Amino acid sequence: MDDTHNDSGLPLPDLYIENFRGIRKLSIPRLGRVTLLAGRNGVGKTSVLEAVEVYAGRASYFVLRDILFERDEVSYAQDENRDKLRLHEWEAIFYGRDSTKSLRTTLGPKREEDRLSLASVSLIELIRNEEGTFGALASKLPLDSEPYTLCASFLGNDEIVPALLTGEKESVDIVSDPMAFERELGFLARQHNSRRPSPINCQRIGPGYLRHIQLPKFWGHVALRDDESRVVKALKIAYGEEVDRVSVISDEASRTTLGGQRAIVKLKNHDAPVPLRSLGGGATRLFGLALALAYCRNGILLIDEAENGIHHTAQPDYWRMVLQTAHENNVQVFATTHSWDCVRGFAQAAVENENVEGVLVRLEKEEDGLRAVRYSERRLKIAAEQRIEVR
Repeated sequence: MDDTHNDSGLPLPDLYIENFRGIRKLSIPRLGRVTLLAGRNGVGKTSVLEAVEVYAGRASYFVLRDILFERDEVSYAQDENRDKLRLHEWEAIFYGRDSTKSLRTTLGPKREEDRLSLASVSLIELIRNEEGTFGALASKLPLDSEPYTLCASFLGNDEIVPALLTGEKESVDIVSDPMAFERELGFLARQHNSRRPSPINCQRIGPGYLRHIQLPKFWGHVALRDDESRVVKALKIAYGEEVDRVSVISDEASRTTLGGQRAIVKLKNHDAPVPLRSLGGGATRLFGLALALAYCRNGILLIDEAENGIHHTAQPDYWRMVLQTAHENNVQVFATTHSWDCVRGFAQAAVENENVEGVLVRLEKEEDGLRAVRYSERRLKIAAEQRIEVR
């Protein structure tokens, strides 16, 4: 497959990121149906996945909150009753943790008019400029000094993200209960954000196992459908032809899990099913990825540390499954890796599949941001055959 090939209908045919987390500026001029991001530790690969997730979610409060929580970017304080408060460090969203009014985070495709932007704004200024219900209600919020909140702009629509930014001041100096303040601001924001743009279906799979809370949600999109057979094929990549069927159940053993359900597998020549996790990390990882590829139909799937749990000999089959399922389900996949075996397996699978474009992008730090070195399938094949370092 050469550089003229291009998958149609991708949610993000290209990508531009500015002033987001540790990324000052990054431009990737062309993405594939499956794009594998490589680069040294700390270069910003996971931040790229998070940027795509924020764009897909249209800067949803819950998407932003979960990103901060997963990164341990939270702090704790006491309210006037000496009860512990958990505060999200919203400033960490911005490059250099700078949430001043002059800095704006920009995410999305190369076309400037299609990008999403996120900036801190004075809540007092919003109240002054707002007419109607929101202005009247927001003016009654208990403020001891001027707080800042977030404003997301996308396709001509400005939306308030109910996040309390504190800057150099302590939250307790601004409001007595920041969490209650954010909940109240969220109620007001829902009334104000009447034209919220529709998000893109997007899920992010971390380097570990599928979270229990995701299991029942994902399985509901697979059970008794064609995707169920794909899940079985995915398990066979890790465990072999002995895998016969798979299911998700609620029983006594699953009551202690967060989602209240667990996966079991029927093996050939075994009377009773066995827990999925008893088959090892590879089977569990592939099961979760196959479910996610089904759930993200017509959307985006983000895979962090894609090589985790997958033996190097299984990497080509693993990527064949990802590429083909992404094509059939119209899913755009972004994945990260720092494994040469993963890159080589990806290259082999991408070159073999003439219907699906797989692209490797190596991220390198520059003085003014990140540089994206894009490897087409042709260049990737040469690099893999000659063992040219591309991680």
